[in-house]
Amino acid sequence: MTHAYWLRNVRPFGGAAEDFLIRDGVLAERRPASAAPLAAGDVDGGGQLMTRPLVESHIHLDKTLWGQPWRPNSAGPALKDYIANERRVLREVEAPIAARAGALLENCIARGSLTLRCHVDIDPEFGLSHVEAMQALREGYRDLIHLELVAFPQTGLVSRPGTAELMRQALALGVENVGGLDPCGIDNDPIAQLDIVFGLAAEFDRGVDIHLHDKGELGLWQIARIADYTERFGRQGRVMISHAYCLGMAPWSQVEPLARRLAELGISLMSSAPADCAVPPFLALRAAGVNLCLGSDGIRDAWSPMGNGDMLERAMLLAFRFDLAKDDELAAAFDAASLHGSRALGRAGQTLAPGGAADFLLMEAQSLGEAVVARPPRRVYRAGRLIAEQGRLLESRL
Repeated sequence: MTHAYWLRNVRPFGGAAEDFLIRDGVLAERRPASAAPLAAGDVDGGGQLMTRPLVESHIHLDKTLWGQPWRPNSAGPALKDYIANERRVLREVEAPIAARAGALLENCIARGSLTLRCHVDIDPEFGLSHVEAMQALREGYRDLIHLELVAFPQTGLVSRPGTAELMRQALALGVENVGGLDPCGIDNDPIAQLDIVFGLAAEFDRGVDIHLHDKGELGLWQIARIADYTERFGRQGRVMISHAYCLGMAPWSQVEPLARRLAELGISLMSSAPADCAVPPFLALRAAGVNLCLGSDGIRDAWSPMGNGDMLERAMLLAFRFDLAKDDELAAAFDAASLHGSRALGRAGQTLAPGGAADFLLMEAQSLGEAVVARPPRRVYRAGRLIAEQGRLLESRL
């Protein structure tokens, strides 16, 4: 049976008021807003801002402590200290991944993220248990979101015997992306790590997403190598480099040739817009054609007590970090939390054009700039159906 209604008087991306005909979960038609009275079944948008959904491009759902009793942060100063501390904390937590990750996932959905990329730990200590838990959780929300996974070797790949085989098993189970971590700083053997990562990606025809925290010249050298491997293994448009602090530490004259190469190969960058270290230069990279998207990274976990899963807040943090104040700059920050994430995850077809899925957000704001600054509550629609409002999923599945 066909189900259709008109969504009346909404302003797509802050433009003129329009009406949208939604039929069977699809945006079937759009027209200038009509002054005619509402017909039965029509929904009055009240002149609200209408946008595409947000995209959470980098999150670690399997490691969150969301909803658990408060734990003071106990990590040491170095990256390897954080990794060791996290392992200790996760051994002590009794709540299963489904409860912790599910609660955070519902919070992310309620704040407007309908596409997410989750990095899932692979480790000889616990095998594929995190992957299996996240795949089961994903099934429970498949009708609401697109959630793709990354097999992530948190404790090392080359330096951790048995991890490469676990990565292979995770890909055989259907995990969509091969992860890596600081080929120099963690494994101390960048070529061996990249051989494994890109070899698996080519063999299983998967994407690649590499955490790169290494700074300065060492980090820049690794970005160049990742570009080499992307071209050699035919992964153009399917590679992400997460964090890439080094790009914010060098002069633009040194970064620009790398930026051109990233743009040519379709290699995306992900930033969480952190406060404690260098950040890739957003506007310069954007002007060079590099796709930079946003992610929360860890949320309320052993790494940091911060984060709330709101990608509008992440866009604000990017704008705050780079002193973006003009409306077009703030709109670019919004795009980093939505459109750019869709492109990075190969889902650039998510638009408000007729024929597309009726997935959208409504909020009380005049423009994308105001939405980034004010981060108002939003109504979240999936396939034309209201699924969340006022920061709550209407039908919890926990």
